[in-house]
Amino acid sequence: MSDEPPNFPTKRMPIDDLKSEPLSDDLLDSPAMQPYMNLALAMMQQDDLGPATEEITALPLEKRYVWRVASALQWAFADMDTLTVRVDRQTLSREDRRRLLELLKHRPLQFCLFLSTLFGQKQMEILLFSAIRNARVVAAQSCGPEDMANGET
Repeated sequence: MSDEPPNFPTKRMPIDDLKSEPLSDDLLDSPAMQPYMNLALAMMQQDDLGPATEEITALPLEKRYVWRVASALQWAFADMDTLTVRVDRQTLSREDRRRLLELLKHRPLQFCLFLSTLFGQKQMEILLFSAIRNARVVAAQSCGPEDMANGET
């Protein structure tokens, strides 16, 4: 690791063009995000990034942004069960399916960007291609006759 603070490229845009999710304001106001907000403020003011970067460097893993994301995913999928997802898929109204799609449509891209930024493009691709391959195998092993007849897995 270099002692130099990272060089973050900046792009200027009107604040009205920024879009955020409803819950993001609460997360941004949390004490855990303060070191990252300090870095963002230093970047916007074109101040020395060293102190803000050092503050983040001193954080233990469990207090970092990446940990929050990773542990939220762990919590979300701790009891992953394709049977219950399948039952929900078969019993949801068209409107509820539309609402779920709206809620989830950007998550795959966000997850790819998260992995790519954290581990690099190549490692992100390895992880996702492996996951897709494994999901196909599991789906093929668990699909029922009605799924095969419908061309679904």
